[in-house]
Amino acid sequence: MARTVWDSTVGKKTVMAVSGLIMLLYLVAHMLGNLKIYFGALEFNEYAHWLRTMGEPLLHYEWALWVVRVVLVVAVVAHAVSAYQLSRRDIKARPSKYVHKKARAGYATRTMRWGGIILALFIVWHILDLTTGHVHSGGFEEGKPYQNVVDTFSTWYGNVVYIVAVLAVGLHIRHGFWSAAQTLGVGSRTRDRALKGLANVLALLLTIGFLAVPVGVMTGVVS
Repeated sequence: MARTVWDSTVGKKTVMAVSGLIMLLYLVAHMLGNLKIYFGALEFNEYAHWLRTMGEPLLHYEWALWVVRVVLVVAVVAHAVSAYQLSRRDIKARPSKYVHKKARAGYATRTMRWGGIILALFIVWHILDLTTGHVHSGGFEEGKPYQNVVDTFSTWYGNVVYIVAVLAVGLHIRHGFWSAAQTLGVGSRTRDRALKGLANVLALLLTIGFLAVPVGVMTGVVS
């Protein structure tokens, strides 16, 4: 039954919608955690430590964090695979390009695929930069995320990579949230305007929230 659902277009769209919403919830939580950097090194570092101890004493050190990581990896892979397969299925269904482009296709819609690729590459870079430290500038310091973040956004390329990725996130959410609502049957003629408005608000808030960190470092508010 699971295979039948997965093989169908509706099934793949549903997987894509649910996995996208899981990642959206993570992004909201991640953004709120990032903004703690404005409260100073002590509070930001304590928050990072709490992420590793949450669930104790029921769970061991970092167990809850690894559960979150595994769920996110599954969501990212499911989202990417379903998006790729849906794209291939769409191409096979119309081997020749349309003579006229769809008039209502917005910028975010047309760039969803490239946006996804940008985000996938950014995730790899972000992990190597601030989690493992392999590409980190200024000398990665284990257990000192505040200083590591400041180091990253004290370089021009760190800011460029992050800002481009955040803008891609905003565009992705702007279209993806509304699309997921349609797939899951939440949308309707009376709700479409409200859902599109909510998608715009979410995309804007997340974009501003994530950009606040590099802007804070660049302006010297966070140092």
